[in-house]
Amino acid sequence: MILTGGGARAAYQAGVLHAISRILQDAGRPAAYSPFDIICGTSAGALNATALACRADNFAGGVRGLLAVWENVVTHAVYRADSLAVLRSGARWLSLLSFGWLLRKWHAAPPRSLLDNTPLAGLLHRALDLPRLDANLESGRLHALAITASSYSSGHHLTFYQSAARVEPWVRHQRMALPTQIGVEHLLASSAIPFVFPAVPLYLAGHREFCGDGSMRQAAPIAPAIHLGATRVLVVGAGRMGEPASLEPAQAGYPSLAQVAGHALSSIFLDSLAADVERLQRVNHTLARIPLEVRATMPLRQVDLLTIAPSEPLDDIAARHTASLPAPVRTLLGALGALETRGAALASYLLFEASYTRELIRLGEHDTLARRADVLEFFAP
Repeated sequence: MILTGGGARAAYQAGVLHAISRILQDAGRPAAYSPFDIICGTSAGALNATALACRADNFAGGVRGLLAVWENVVTHAVYRADSLAVLRSGARWLSLLSFGWLLRKWHAAPPRSLLDNTPLAGLLHRALDLPRLDANLESGRLHALAITASSYSSGHHLTFYQSAARVEPWVRHQRMALPTQIGVEHLLASSAIPFVFPAVPLYLAGHREFCGDGSMRQAAPIAPAIHLGATRVLVVGAGRMGEPASLEPAQAGYPSLAQVAGHALSSIFLDSLAADVERLQRVNHTLARIPLEVRATMPLRQVDLLTIAPSEPLDDIAARHTASLPAPVRTLLGALGALETRGAALASYLLFEASYTRELIRLGEHDTLARRADVLEFFAP
């Protein structure tokens, strides 16, 4: 299973997984049965992936735990939303755009991000049982967990993985895999949305590198699962894939900063996944036309793929819930234009409020139950 990034949008994944659990139980699978032996996650999807990997011995219980977090999430559990914190980070960050030369002159330390996500570390420590992850790997209930991040220091896209059996690390152009003991620091790095949350220092081969969101420079989101041995892959996205171009006329006004930022984040979180799905489908189609005896000599293999992604634009859903954000955050995002309909894409990644996440969970359940036949075929023995 591959869980992609998207900040608060990752609540949709909890709905998808809840529906899968229900479908499999209706088909006679035990509630504790986990259908995934390789779990890969990026950004907020890395948090969901690790939570499920820690409960690989009880899939239904792990899904219930995810639902409990996402159905009751509040902004201040993920990033500081009080007036003082917003002034220290967000307001200073915006001021830097206009008065950065003063900071240089006075040798003042510039803010590192738009928001301070210190509370997220506490949430992860409370929600995750990492020793249980080690036990599931040792017992064979889980084959591997992979988490991705991006290094600002070296420019490499990094895949951190922990596996039951030895898996040789792989290296590709600007991409490398590192076997390691996965910890909270890797999850914080993987989910550090660029500009929004601060980079996280990680020690790699004895030296420190500052790392950010794993969706950046992720040219092949499906590749880690395949390198780890997967032959069937479920991809749960956090945005619509292959949606038709809008027939509405383009906005006449100049785009706000939030509109540009939302467009950039959507490019980071969504575009590479759609391209990689298309690439995998082309490879499968090509291999299907090659005789089996010839295919056996090739390094490529066919990979069955099931993709589940939102059937509705999450930006539009977010626009209906921006009023639920704490007042200091609304003021900050309002200054960027994120409270306007056309700037709601930025808000959709930062709206860690239950009214929004519960609607995403319901959408995830609806989209998955509508594809019950595809799910049963995919998970057939």
